[in-house]
Amino acid sequence: MHDLVIRNGKIVDGTGRPAFSGDLAIDGDRLSAVGGDIGRGRRELDADGQLVTPGFVDAHTHYDGQVTWDPDLAPSSWHGTTTVVMGNCGVGFAPVRPDQHDFMIRVMEGVEEIPGAALEEGLAWDWESFPQYLDAVARQERTLDVVAQVPHCALRCYVMGEERALDDEARPEDIAKMAELTREALAAGALGFSTSRTLLHRIKGGEPVPGTHCRPEELLGIAQAFRDVGHGVFQMMSDHMGQDPDFPWMKAIAETTGRPLVFTLAQLPHAPHAYREVLAALENTHAEEGLDIRAGVPWRPPGVLLGLEATLNPFALHPSYAAVRKLPLPERVRALRDPTLRARLAAEETEATNPVLKRILSDGTNLFPLGDPPDYEPPASACVASRAKAAGVSMTELLLDLLTANEGRDYLYFPLSYVDRDFSVLHEMLSHPRSTASLSDGGAHVGSICDASVTSYMMSYWARDRQRGPQLPLEEVIRKQTSETAALYGLRDRGVVAPGKKADLNVVDFDGLRLHRPVATRDLPAGGRRLMQRAEGYRATVVSGQVIAEHGELTGARPGQLVRGAQA
Repeated sequence: MHDLVIRNGKIVDGTGRPAFSGDLAIDGDRLSAVGGDIGRGRRELDADGQLVTPGFVDAHTHYDGQVTWDPDLAPSSWHGTTTVVMGNCGVGFAPVRPDQHDFMIRVMEGVEEIPGAALEEGLAWDWESFPQYLDAVARQERTLDVVAQVPHCALRCYVMGEERALDDEARPEDIAKMAELTREALAAGALGFSTSRTLLHRIKGGEPVPGTHCRPEELLGIAQAFRDVGHGVFQMMSDHMGQDPDFPWMKAIAETTGRPLVFTLAQLPHAPHAYREVLAALENTHAEEGLDIRAGVPWRPPGVLLGLEATLNPFALHPSYAAVRKLPLPERVRALRDPTLRARLAAEETEATNPVLKRILSDGTNLFPLGDPPDYEPPASACVASRAKAAGVSMTELLLDLLTANEGRDYLYFPLSYVDRDFSVLHEMLSHPRSTASLSDGGAHVGSICDASVTSYMMSYWARDRQRGPQLPLEEVIRKQTSETAALYGLRDRGVVAPGKKADLNVVDFDGLRLHRPVATRDLPAGGRRLMQRAEGYRATVVSGQVIAEHGELTGARPGQLVRGAQA
């Protein structure tokens, strides 16, 4: 008698091999049998006509704060994710000195747009060192497994103090201490180190985050810590995206650590074909020198959502909007339908000075109605500029109509890195052997980006619905989000449906899998707002042999754990 038996499923086992039909059995937290004649189970799930996949391993999230107060880690737990890797982009909350709490909150609020009030109320700060942070995370009951990385910003501030943390150059003794603390964290169970070198990441107040302009020698010194522990990933964000002047020292770090280095890659508007040169260099470097450098590529472009319930809308920084900004939503909708206010808004321009923000708020050629169901690959003709021209109205008039439709609950979508107005470049990147699925940003940008649903999107869109270009094979889509991301972080006990592997699974109605439109909630500590997105079509999600979700609703089971170190 097995603990749990799943029968008649179409098993996509995570290896990339063709799907096959069969039963599987779970005993304890492990898969005990896959295929063949499987006996009865104390509980059985009928998966006839449905997919059975490994649980998804999300390699790029920012649950570093949320993990300390939220056992469910929604929305990731709604989308088949069973393991999340946090601590990306160099930001997190350990190590931290008692007098640095406010600074770390301002860093996270500025970079990842997590409300400072929510962090102030939610964080217990019952740690100082990174091992103590791991212990604090391990004490919490949770639904999913969690993997932690050492964030460069917090590490630099801890060693150098707030006064010097923003300096470009660290002293030799600073670098030695950062390496020592990174080694200590990796030995305690951290599975990576992350850093940020993009000017997009700024502290609340405007300064680039600590380490943005640090010398490569600092990163090489920290990388020495990996040599003694034999596990971990070096993760980074950089405006150069794998190009010079970064690439030589990236190679040096990969050689020094003997571990994977992952950086985020996107198509750059000013150099739309540079990504091909970068991917070719990664392939050559791996073939000729054996260095494991990978490009982190998203399943869809990070998409800024604009709306009356989001952080931003096209009129958020217009002078006349200030008078209605704090009104309850129904009153704001009524005000924005008033011809007098509309005329004032039409006569104004945004007061945004940051060029990226100004483009997001005012570039109608790259702004699209998201729709319901959401359309994340809209054609150029669907942009608000084209729609306004076709309708013979001003863009202001159309934007205000779109924002006030559905009682103000609809969203506009501004996809970043959408140069060609389709996903042809993403298809090329995702198909490349040196790319890895990344950048869901679960837990971050809670008022403007809602991309933790990409694990559902990768199946429903890339393997089933896409019509504007070639799809991706279902087996390959599942492999890239399971065995590949698991192996990247040394989690070799999961990511594949096979006897002896950890029983992390999804049962999915592939034909019925649908993404819902994002909605605004106020369920963060201190009533903080965030955008959330559900999916339908998940029959069940299993973590360590326990059913944590059925028919899209969490069961209350909490088998998740902090994962310490590489797994056998």
